[in-house]
Amino acid sequence: MDLAWYYYPLFFLAGMLAGFINTLAGNGSVFTLSLLLFAGMPAGLANGTNRLGAFVQCLVSIFTFRKTDKFKPLLKNSLSLMIPAVLGSILGANSALQVSDEVLTKVIGYLMIFMLGVVLLKPKRWLIETVHREHNKSLLNYIIFFGIGWYAGFIQMGMGVLFLAALVLVSKYSLIDANFIKIMIASTLLLPALLIYVYNDQVDWFPAIALTLGQGLGAWYATKFALENKYASLWVRRLLIVMISLAIVKLFNLHTYFV
Repeated sequence: MDLAWYYYPLFFLAGMLAGFINTLAGNGSVFTLSLLLFAGMPAGLANGTNRLGAFVQCLVSIFTFRKTDKFKPLLKNSLSLMIPAVLGSILGANSALQVSDEVLTKVIGYLMIFMLGVVLLKPKRWLIETVHREHNKSLLNYIIFFGIGWYAGFIQMGMGVLFLAALVLVSKYSLIDANFIKIMIASTLLLPALLIYVYNDQVDWFPAIALTLGQGLGAWYATKFALENKYASLWVRRLLIVMISLAIVKLFNLHTYFV
């Protein structure tokens, strides 16, 4: 679709903000999807267009993180979770092509309310260090990641929050280690979902490229911040609370009560 020139620098800025937030927490798509919809893009096309930048930001973060000592052990632990997540993502992407925008909005909204409660009610669990143990190979763990993968393929927005919750509360990783595992898993499940949207002509390439350039830069800076700041876990949890709250306000149109 034809868009005015001034949307493209806005796409870049929104992408940079989303890349930073998605890498450290999740829900950065609040900014990119909102801007795409504001520009007049249909919800289905906006959902697909948003996928390219999300995939590239994961690759940038992994490339930045790979030089650290934690990379290999965390990559090993993430491999077994990638299979159920990718399978779920493929099914979710196909499901999203057949569901109305109204249903999508309701699903995301109620899920974000649930996640806000999870983050607020267990503050200490989000700030402890990773427990040294064998990787959680329970059937429940694989079912959870299949479900999150399905949701990620279905809509993507908020998937980072779900992955973090599962990795911190179920798999017992620290928030920072969980973040890097989340990114490695997300990079594998975003690709097949993106290809499905491309095949169904649900990607508008010029806005997608502008978003991608910004998201790549934001992801690079966020990864450096997480690796070098000793208070990163605390700031990531705060960022999670803010982003989930903003998503709830937007999805339920709560802001209309104050204007």
